[in-house]
Amino acid sequence: MQRLPVLTAALSIVLCMHGTPVTAQGKEVDIDEYARQGVARLSDYLRIDTINPPGNESRGVEFLAAVLDAAGIAYSTGESAPGRGNLWARLSAARGAAKPGLVLLHHIDVVPANRDYWSFEPLSGEVKDGWIYGRGAIDTKGLGIAQLQAFLALHASGARLNRDVWLIATADEEAGGMYGAGWLIESHPEMFEDVGYVLNEGGSARVFGDTTAVMVEVTQKVPLWLRLTARGRPGHGSAPLVETSVTRMVRALQRISETEFPVRVLQPVADMLEGIAPFQNDSNRQLFTTIGHARPGDDQLLELKLKNPGVHALLRNTCSITRLQGSSKINVIPAEVHAELDCRLLPDQSPEEFLKELATIINDTQISIEKIMGFTPAVSKTETPLYKAIERISADMLDAQVVPTVAGGFTDSHFFRDLGITSYGYSPFSFTTAEFAGVHGNDERLSVQNMHRGVRIYYELLRGFAAGR
Repeated sequence: MQRLPVLTAALSIVLCMHGTPVTAQGKEVDIDEYARQGVARLSDYLRIDTINPPGNESRGVEFLAAVLDAAGIAYSTGESAPGRGNLWARLSAARGAAKPGLVLLHHIDVVPANRDYWSFEPLSGEVKDGWIYGRGAIDTKGLGIAQLQAFLALHASGARLNRDVWLIATADEEAGGMYGAGWLIESHPEMFEDVGYVLNEGGSARVFGDTTAVMVEVTQKVPLWLRLTARGRPGHGSAPLVETSVTRMVRALQRISETEFPVRVLQPVADMLEGIAPFQNDSNRQLFTTIGHARPGDDQLLELKLKNPGVHALLRNTCSITRLQGSSKINVIPAEVHAELDCRLLPDQSPEEFLKELATIINDTQISIEKIMGFTPAVSKTETPLYKAIERISADMLDAQVVPTVAGGFTDSHFFRDLGITSYGYSPFSFTTAEFAGVHGNDERLSVQNMHRGVRIYYELLRGFAAGR
C-alpha cells in the first residue's frame, strides 16, 4: 500500500465559547437547529459525485472540510491515491482523562445507480414531501451528516470530554476500503493507539409493525471474492469443439450454483434471531426462537430463502456468481474465460478449508481459483459501556430494545476489530423494510424525520458517553 503525503489544516479546537466557563456538561445548544441544518447539508452532500468506481472522494472531503473550517474545528486530510481523499478530526478529552477514545466513522463513496430504474435523478439531493433523495442517503452519507451535526453540536457545547471523539470520513468502503480505512490505519497507526470504540454503519432501528428494535451489528460474514479462470483449446465458432474453456466454466458454475452449503447456526446469529423473534409472524417466531437449538427443516429453509434471503444467508456459507467474461468476438472460442464469485463465509469458517471445498465441487484441474479479496473475522462484545449507553438512549428516545446483529454484508469495521477496537454497526435512523430496500437498490432516500431525530439521538449519545452526562 502506497504512502502519500498528508495535508493538514492547522486550526485550533475551541473548547470554551465566547468566554463561557466550561463545565462537565458544557452549555446548552439548540440541537433542533443542528438537526434542521442536517437536512440541507445532506442534500448538498448527495449532489457531490463520489460514485465508486472511480470514487473521487476528495470532492466529499472538500465539502466536509469547509463545514469544519466554519466551525473552527481542526482536521487533517490525506489522499491514498489521486482523488481518493480521507478526512479526520478530533475533539480532545480534558487533560488527565484516560478513557478510550470514540471514532464516528462513515464512508464518502457510494455505489453506482442506473438512472433507467430510478424515478428521480440519483444525485439530485432533492428535498421533497418529507424525503431527502439520492444515492448514498442511507449508505452512508446520511449517517455521516448525522454524525457531523452531533459532532459540531458537541464542540459548540464546550463540554469537558472524558475521552477523545473522532470524526472520520473515508474512501473506498464499497470496494473493500483499502484506499480508505485500510490506508488510514496503515499510514497513521498512532491515531488509533488510544481509541477503544468505533461507531460505524451496519445497524439501524427497524420498524416491525408498531414496534421498533435497534439492531447493532457486532460481527459480519466474511467476504471472500474469487476469480475463476477456465482454460481450453481455442477455435472458430463455426466448428464447435467437444470441450472448451466455456463449457468447462459453465459446468463449474452450474455445480457451484446448485450447491447448498451446510447449515450452521452460530451463537451470535441465534442470539440475533431470538432477539427479533417477538416481532415476527407466527411461523417465523417459532423458527427464530428455536433455531439455535434445532436445525431447521428443508421446507423451512426454502421458505426462509424465498421470503427472507438475508436471514437465510446467515445460516450457511454462500457464493453468488456475479461476473462473467468470455470471448471478445462472437465467432471466436476463447482460450480462457473468467468468472467472479462473491462468497460470504460464516465468521468461524477457515477460508483455506473453504477453498479446498470449492475446488472439490468444481472438480476440474483446468480451472484455477484466485483470491481477489478476503478479510479476517472478529466479534465485538456487548458487555461494554458503549453498548449500555446505546441501550439507554434507545429505550429513552425510541422506546426500543437493542438486538445484537450479524451482518450479511461487510463494512470497514473489520479493520478496527483486527486492532482489538470494539466496533459497532449503529445508526440512529429507523427504517421499514421498504425504506431499507433503497440501499444498493433503486430510489434510495432518507426521511427528513429520520435526519431530525437521528441528529438528536446521536448528540445525546455523545453527551452521555463522552461528556459524562
